[in-house]
Amino acid sequence: MEVEIGEVSSTVHTVDSELPLSVQAMQRLVHAVSTAVRDSHAHQKRSEEERRVTGGVSAERDAESHGD
Repeated sequence: MEVEIGEVSSTVHTVDSELPLSVQAMQRLVHAVSTAVRDSHAHQKRSEEERRVTGGVSAERDAESHGD
């Protein structure tokens, strides 16, 4: 089964012969991982944006206090 997650592309195979996954189970697993990776990237992006906004406000406040 060919899998693509963002910039990562790989072929996934089951390796435990005692626990073979059906195609449907593998698709659900890949979907769950893809969703988790996407959510993690979105959270990182929001955190970075919040730091930029907070840093900008802090810099403005510092500039105002040094200007007095």
